[in-house]
Parts: sequence; structure tokens; C-alpha cells
Amino acid sequence: MFNKKWVFWSACLGILLFGIGLITLGSVVADLKIKFNLDDISSGTLFSILPLGILIGSLVFGPICDKYGYKLLLSLSCILMFIGFEGIAFAPDLSLLRICVFFFGLGAGSINGATNALVSDISETDKGANLSVLGVFFGIGALGMPVVSGLLKGRVNFEVILSGIGFITLMAGIFYMSINFPAAKHKQGFPLRKSLSLFRDGLIVLIAFFLFFQSSFEAIINNWTTLFLLKHLSVSASDTLYALSLFVVGLTLMRLITGSVLRKINGLKIMFGSFCLTLAGLLMLKMGTSLGLAMTGLVLIGAGLAGGFPIMLGIVGSRYRELSGTAFSFVLVIALLGNMLVNYGMGFIAQYFGVLHVVDVALIELLAMVVLCIFIQKIDKI
Repeated sequence: MFNKKWVFWSACLGILLFGIGLITLGSVVADLKIKFNLDDISSGTLFSILPLGILIGSLVFGPICDKYGYKLLLSLSCILMFIGFEGIAFAPDLSLLRICVFFFGLGAGSINGATNALVSDISETDKGANLSVLGVFFGIGALGMPVVSGLLKGRVNFEVILSGIGFITLMAGIFYMSINFPAAKHKQGFPLRKSLSLFRDGLIVLIAFFLFFQSSFEAIINNWTTLFLLKHLSVSASDTLYALSLFVVGLTLMRLITGSVLRKINGLKIMFGSFCLTLAGLLMLKMGTSLGLAMTGLVLIGAGLAGGFPIMLGIVGSRYRELSGTAFSFVLVIALLGNMLVNYGMGFIAQYFGVLHVVDVALIELLAMVVLCIFIQKIDKI
């Protein structure tokens, strides 16, 4: 027997560590370039290994959770993240550094998917709302770590910070070993035929491609907005980073509201209100002539994108209760492919047509999400 509250808060711990880890690795790229004497191409190649690890982790976590349960997967994921953190901090050469970046990505991708599937499994009702609360903890990790890193910068070496976070993930893995989780759904054999039916389920495929655009939308905002603001408004680099943090603030606050005040409202109805917020934010970003207006736009975009993953994953979890992990793997892998492909394509657009077109790409993605959501709503009612 398991305690729902303990299990829920353990999932929140996992997603918090995921948020902290991703932000921390991004913040030490400059230090690693100096330590290993990397040029831009070498550092870009190094961190292209990270999304590969996350992609593979997202692919394998579902079948493992459905077959063996969550305890084993979550504990191993934390150990892999621990190895990744310690290796990135203390690797003596580039080859070992690459392996450790991959291990971190593998553990991070698994823990991200598993915590979402776990919360879905223990939520008999209001899956989307509970997944929104889970998402708040990712935002806390993503927002809190830059503040901590900033306070420690110049006082503590980046290796010590990475190592310290690594030991926290190790302790989380030990904690996961000590508590009870929901039993494995398919101890006697994995239903391969039923899992293959995911590819033929129109609703799940539509949700997967909705998240393809959602994930890539978030990626281009995170990766290209700072350059956009530098070109569009000629503001300082520090101001652009502050503005980008407001995107995460908007996303986190809206997930908190969705998981509390709006938890009884149908998720798909919330989505159409969210699209309006996103559109308003993009228009402010495109036509704004001041940093204040751009910041407001980023808050609205974050708020508008907040519901996408929790609400859509909630639908997936409700439709595939006995195969939730595998179903989550399926849609999250498609989402990550969107993140990688569209972000890569945005690099070509920025190179040949200018970074100012990032908002135009985002508007096209928003239109695709609206169309997909209309079809998802129609099928979900059947």
C-alpha cells in the first residue's frame, strides 16, 4: 500500500531536480568552454548530446514503469543524474565529459516522464490540475537555481555547485528506495499489442503532435528571445535575461492557478483561453517598442503555454490508465522531436532571414496548436 501524499510530493521533488539540473547545466557552459578550451562548435556538439539522452530516457521510461513499477525507474534515474553531475564537474577529459552529459540526459528524461505518469496514475480525477501543480515545481527549480548560482558566483567554483546538486539527487534516489509506489501494472507480461495500438489512436496522435508544437514553441522562446530583444529593442544582455525569466514566471503562476482556482474547469476550455493569452503576448512582443511591453508579452506567453502539457497529458492518462507510462513515452518523444527539429530549423531562419522572424514562427505554431486542439476536443467528446 502506498501513501498518495508521499508519492505526490516525491514526484514534485523529482521534477524540481529536473528543472534545477537543466538550468544549472545551461549556466555552466561558459565555464566548461574555458576548462576544456572548447570553441563554439565543440561546445554545441557537446550539448547536442543532452537532448539525445533526454529523448532516449523519455522513450524507455514508460515501458519500464508499466512493467516494473516506479521505484526502480526513479531510483536509477537519480543515480544516473548523480553520475552525470559528478562527471561533468570533475571529468578529466572531453570523452568522459560527453558520456556524463549523456548519462545526465538519460536520467533527466526518465525522471521527467516518470513523475508526470506517476501523478497521472495516482489522480483518480483532476489529472490535468494535479499535473499543473507538478509543473509548478519545475518552474520553481528553473527560477530558483539562477538566483542561487548568482549568489554563489565568484565565491564557489562551478564544480562544487554541480557536485552539491549531484549529491542531492543521490539522496533523492535513496529516498525513492525507501517509500512505496503504486504496483507495476503488468508484472505478468507487457501488452505489446495494446501498446502498438497507440499508433492507431487518432486522439493520442493528435495530442502527440500538439505537444510537438507546444514543446518547440517553448524551445524557440527560451533559446531565441534574448537575441530577438537585442535586435528588436537594442536592450542590454542582462535585461533580456531578466525578461526571459518572466516567461517562466508567467508559466509557473498560471500552472499554480490551473491547479487550484481553475482545477474543476474542463481543461480544453482553459486551452482556448490560453491561446488568447499567447496571441496577445506574441503581438506585444512583435509590435512593442519598449522593454516593458516585451516583458508583459513574455509573461502572457508563459501563462498561455502553461496548460499545454498538463492538460494534454491528463487526457492521455485518462484514456490509457493501464498503459499510462508507455502512452506518456509515446507523446513525450514526439514532443521532444518537435523541440529539436523546429529549434534546429529556427537556426537556419535566423541565419538567412533574421532572428526577428522568431515571432512569426511562433505565430504559425500557435495556429497549428489551435487547429489540433479543435480536433482533439471533437474526438474527446465522442
